[in-house]
Amino acid sequence: MDRLPLVLLVGPTAVGKTEIAIRLAQRLNGEIVSADSRLFYRGMDIGTAKPSKEETARVPHHLIDIVNPDETLSLAVFQRMAREAVAGIHARGKLPFLVGGTGQYVRAVTEGWLPPEVKPDEKLRGVLEQMKEERGKEWLHAKLALLDPGAASAIDPRNVRRTIRALEVIFATGRRFSEQRGQGESPYQLITIGLTRPREELYRRVDERIEKMFADGLLEEVKTLLDMGYSPSLPSMSAIGYRECVRVVKGEWTAEQAKAEMKRVTRIFVRRQANWFKESDPGICWFHPSHEKTAGEIEAFIRNSLKTLGL
Repeated sequence: MDRLPLVLLVGPTAVGKTEIAIRLAQRLNGEIVSADSRLFYRGMDIGTAKPSKEETARVPHHLIDIVNPDETLSLAVFQRMAREAVAGIHARGKLPFLVGGTGQYVRAVTEGWLPPEVKPDEKLRGVLEQMKEERGKEWLHAKLALLDPGAASAIDPRNVRRTIRALEVIFATGRRFSEQRGQGESPYQLITIGLTRPREELYRRVDERIEKMFADGLLEEVKTLLDMGYSPSLPSMSAIGYRECVRVVKGEWTAEQAKAEMKRVTRIFVRRQANWFKESDPGICWFHPSHEKTAGEIEAFIRNSLKTLGL
């Protein structure tokens, strides 16, 4: 069976993926599949820079608002849901766009990864969560590094959810987590677009976005989630922005302290994102989304690529 096309749009946080993706999908009769793990959660809108209702009304979006903050979505389940969404878009005679900044999720869909199918073990997770509370997330990550250095190097020590998941798979299977990510052939004809900006410009946009989040009511959003009974220790609530605002709500920090920390850790996150999608990668065509012509240039590139692929 011939592989069908998939346009992949990648780039760091705050580079401008949302608007460019919507414009391209409108011009090319497309639909958007989100590969940003922060956008899965209902009620977490401002702190994740989730596309607005007005934006999602311009073009269909998939895999946004699909779980509650206290639910988990494994990589294997996401991969299946994303591929089902892409298949549905093709069935409607439209062009799918996979858009995101979460490298692991993008690669799982586009590179034929075969994530380990290990069901969640709530008892084991509870034990690991307790160890994290007693000894700290750095200690937990250090234990992962002893058992599986490869997995530890690929997982941010602050990402407790992924650390626990890796340990869970190791204990369930008796094998290293990093050795279980099988890889098959990509099921798609990929057209990969990267958006980039100079680092200082990107940092400025990050700072402006964070200021806007607070102006738009991020603290109120976090208070609402806590009032609904969602624990601040949930993996979803450890996302950048939410963990800092929890400390403001608790009276431990001021809003200005939270903003400063968010800006600092987002810079680190941006640098980590760059490790997944390098500007030296010959498989990615990079564009700078700073002027009105950019969407048109990318559109022309995609049309030419489709023609070259005979699609």
